[in-house]
Amino acid sequence: MSFAGVPGLVSTKEAHGETTLVVDPARLAEAALHLRDAHGFTFLSDLSAADYLGWGGSGVGGYFGSAAGRDLNRAMDQSSQGFQQRPEPKPKRFAVNLHLLAMDATPRRLRVQVWVDEGEPVPTVIEVWPTADWHEREAWDMLGIEFAGHPNLKRLLMDDDWEGHPLRKDYPLGGEPVRFSEAE
Repeated sequence: MSFAGVPGLVSTKEAHGETTLVVDPARLAEAALHLRDAHGFTFLSDLSAADYLGWGGSGVGGYFGSAAGRDLNRAMDQSSQGFQQRPEPKPKRFAVNLHLLAMDATPRRLRVQVWVDEGEPVPTVIEVWPTADWHEREAWDMLGIEFAGHPNLKRLLMDDDWEGHPLRKDYPLGGEPVRFSEAE
């Protein structure tokens, strides 16, 4: 299937039996409307986000295993992050992935992906798929990705007075000290 007419299309990827359309974030709402009306993707099954802070930088090295085993005496390059080779850099810090379904005679799946940096908003797609409401709120609550035009962008999982976004890579580890009654 050709997706050449999708507004804001940056690239198309085919991997692992899945098609991914990378779209310019500013044109996401237009692309969503086009995919729903022209290609039949009437159902948004999920919207997920990921933080790639530090991706591709110096990290934990690992060992590459094969059918013959692995050589524990020869560690991989420290910048490989446990992969056989250094991973490709990501375009921006955050990826927002929309998982779509077309449930017609031949059901199809599609992933639409946008890349944004800290403080860069993503247009809401609630007008196209109302199920995006809670998905977008969760992405904002956990990672701090703002969805411009969202009618009710407030905490969904964390308390209203919670500070920060706990799924960010730079979120401080730790927490509040545990207080036991006999220690008073």
